[in-house]
Amino acid sequence: QVQLAESGGGLVQAGGSLTLSCVVSGGEFDTYSMAWFRQAPGKEREFVSAISWSDDESPRYGTSVKGRFTIARDNAKKTVSLQMNRLAPKDTSIYYCAASNYSMATLEEFYDYWGQGTQVTVSS
Repeated sequence: QVQLAESGGGLVQAGGSLTLSCVVSGGEFDTYSMAWFRQAPGKEREFVSAISWSDDESPRYGTSVKGRFTIARDNAKKTVSLQMNRLAPKDTSIYYCAASNYSMATLEEFYDYWGQGTQVTVSS
């Protein structure tokens, strides 16, 4: 059974930084493409970033976070992280970690496993 557990969320002031982490247990982490999505109250889930199992592919970022967020993975620790800089109130959401048996995708339908989410709140 594959399980994902996010951590690192919290309250931060606008302009600040946070780093989210996701630990994966079970399955074969180094074969998964990993991603972060987020969902704000009353809104649909939004793609944030994805990273392939292959070093040959560059990570992907959603338009609203490109240049501010950085995704990384550590196969030895079975973790994926999301470094978030220059946070703004618009980044306030629940952030979800997801794993896919397929190549990097921006659509949540392609992801097989999901964490429970971690809340990020950015105050103005």
